[in-house]
Amino acid sequence: MKRVAIAAGILAVTTAWTLGPAEAWNCPVQIKGAEDAIRRAEAMKLSPEARALVEEAKKLVAQARAHHGDAKAKIDHANAMWKAKSAQAQAEAAQAISTP
Repeated sequence: MKRVAIAAGILAVTTAWTLGPAEAWNCPVQIKGAEDAIRRAEAMKLSPEARALVEEAKKLVAQARAHHGDAKAKIDHANAMWKAKSAQAQAEAAQAISTP
């Protein structure tokens, strides 16, 4: 019974140790997705409203990069991810109201 408890403890520590970096590695994926959406939007004929959305998306991506680069805690990575997702949403909205 003691061996099972030790094995479970080792498994829990190992799982927690490997999940931490995996969450951080998702920031670059989210940021790249936002940058790709911005590039797609910029390739279209943008109205002034759409252009404003793209400019805001660029600001959010810059903030996401800063949060990720200066991350000291999980909340910094969380902020990077939500800003990147917000940037992607704004760029996609710009695409939706623009013409190819």
